[in-house]
Amino acid sequence: MQPPFSRARLNREFGNLVERSRDRQLRLAVTGLSQAGKTAFLTSLVNQLRHAGVEAKLDLLPAAREGRLLGAQRLNQPDLGIPRFPYDPAMSALHADPPRWPAPTRGISELRLQLRYRPAQRGWLTPDIAHLTLDIFDYPGEWLLDLPLLQHDFDSWCAAQTQPQGEQRQALFRQWLDGIDTLDPTAEADETELADLAAAYADGLKRAKAAGFSDLQPGRFLLPGEHEGAPVLQFFPLPETLLAKFSLTDTERHALPENSVYATLAARFRYYQQHIVRPFYRDHFRRFDRQIVLVDVLGALNAGPERFEDLSRALTQLMQSFDYGKRSLLTRLFAPKIDRLAIAATKADHVTPDQHSNVVHLLEALLAEPLKELRFAGVPVKALSLASIRATKIREVNENGTRIPALLGTTLSGEEVLDFPGEVPDRLPKADFWQQQGFDFSNFRPMPTPSQALPHIRMDAAIDWLMGDKLV
Repeated sequence: MQPPFSRARLNREFGNLVERSRDRQLRLAVTGLSQAGKTAFLTSLVNQLRHAGVEAKLDLLPAAREGRLLGAQRLNQPDLGIPRFPYDPAMSALHADPPRWPAPTRGISELRLQLRYRPAQRGWLTPDIAHLTLDIFDYPGEWLLDLPLLQHDFDSWCAAQTQPQGEQRQALFRQWLDGIDTLDPTAEADETELADLAAAYADGLKRAKAAGFSDLQPGRFLLPGEHEGAPVLQFFPLPETLLAKFSLTDTERHALPENSVYATLAARFRYYQQHIVRPFYRDHFRRFDRQIVLVDVLGALNAGPERFEDLSRALTQLMQSFDYGKRSLLTRLFAPKIDRLAIAATKADHVTPDQHSNVVHLLEALLAEPLKELRFAGVPVKALSLASIRATKIREVNENGTRIPALLGTTLSGEEVLDFPGEVPDRLPKADFWQQQGFDFSNFRPMPTPSQALPHIRMDAAIDWLMGDKLV
């Protein structure tokens, strides 16, 4: 019989206690570009955790399936200067008649939850009830686009932003391109002229966003907030073709007077980097433990090849901005890193279930390069498809004796439709796919929800991957 206070048991129990104490707090980054579904995901995440063990269906989360997850409640947030995530207004919108999607994010917000659960393994130092504090943040996807700017100087950013673009995207910037055609980068800067050209560039970005493009910088030009009209938002890239007209070497370019067009734009770019982008990254991203990247891969597929390639480029650049790596106690204290990552294709309810695996394969192909680097570095990564808040039901139609899966939903305009959106490719589409485009889905409004728990697809799988190991 093992002595009740043996050295081995004391060491094991003390180790479990230290580990549990160390894991009491988790900071989660929910990352996604505009229209990827961040607000819906965060609303559903809070809803599922608050209703765990009551109404929420979380069979893929062991702590919930085993009855150990007792639920969650909101706590006062630590930073009183940041608004609370608008969970209650979001739920009011979803339970309205007719239901509607929550308003998109237009500023930074945060929310702190305390999860209560019963530990899976009991010991004489293990409490009957344990707690996990979860800090989650929301922010405009437009601002997220700026993080890759920290890897550039003005010249390299200009080269990246003015590289050859597709015809559709270039047409959206025609007014700005015509305006800078006669600009002299060596001349003395005219404030009115620069403001007008910056406004034309911002208008091009807004048109590109409305047309479904994703790689749009600077992001604050799309959602300026308190900086609207300030000189910090009155700059734009200079195309290499324009600079080539003046045959300036790099040395000559950087020696131009401070009041020249080139030097003024470069100075404003650096100010934007240091005073807008860097504090946003420092204050809101550097200390996250886990991350989920939400991708509207179906929307990009629906929009055509230029927008699909544009999304791939934007996401690849974005994921290079985060600090991934394995966590230890020392790195947690001095150099924290994201030690577990999920990538999720949203709106899985917009395609039939037989297409879900193809959606995941397509997502992995879209992010192939950054995923290779992450897996090489030993960072655990999981790809999945999900619907944070389900908007359709599965039905079948009989076509010539063959039963075909279909979706039943209500469009945003209020029309009930029975739809088969088409097959999703399981790899990056080739030219013949776009020529034969057989994929087209509608945007649906949320389904009426009789209970307080929101219907979903695989939110429980996402929750398990992001925090299930903390609930043992």
